[in-house]
Amino acid sequence: MGDPDLRTAPEAALRARQATAGRPAGAHAADLRQAILHDLRRKGPTGPGELSRRVGASRTGVLQQLRALEVAGLVARQTVRHGVGRPRHVFDVTAAAQGLFPSNYDGLATDMLAAVAAVGGEALVTEVFKARRRVLRDRVGGRLAVRLPADAPLVDRVRELAVIQDEQGYLCHATIEPDGATFRLSEHNCAIYQVALAHPSACRAEEELFREVLHADVVRESHIAAGDRCCSYRIRALAADG
Repeated sequence: MGDPDLRTAPEAALRARQATAGRPAGAHAADLRQAILHDLRRKGPTGPGELSRRVGASRTGVLQQLRALEVAGLVARQTVRHGVGRPRHVFDVTAAAQGLFPSNYDGLATDMLAAVAAVGGEALVTEVFKARRRVLRDRVGGRLAVRLPADAPLVDRVRELAVIQDEQGYLCHATIEPDGATFRLSEHNCAIYQVALAHPSACRAEEELFREVLHADVVRESHIAAGDRCCSYRIRALAADG
């Protein structure tokens, strides 16, 4: 029997073209780039002619997208010589393209923490999150020190922390309560959701991290892992800072 990928590729490409009929040209180009990257990942260095046959697109179209991918540093061109005659150019994905392929870091983190729990129980997992909190405290504290003056008011520290958390995928923003002295940090996504469900110490570590980097009174009032829409923290200056 022949290679099943090669046998079904033209049919799959036809279905893809039919499914995307009427979509903007940019969408077709993006689909083709994705198909090229996945094909090169599976098959390795390939010339544009063979690649166009496998993905079911014109050689000209494939070459256009290969050039765009090459400029972006996602594919690299190699020259292959076979005896006499003109050299042959083949393309392959680069290490920079790895981030575009599926990953399972969430599953890895969950499995690793389950292994830690199996070895030392939840007490050891808690120690792991404490160690992570110390690493994050130094990282976030360093960011705040660079972006804000040492005597920055609490409102500025809360806003900058919201920016940091938003960059980490938490869909985070900060607001000021009507009294002008209470602030709220709201995370509308949990970037470590499966871990948080399995290990509550992850969320406790986050709450303590916020207290440490803000030097403030921080109280969590809602919790995604408990079924709420967001993780919401009420923040006020410490009595000694008032």
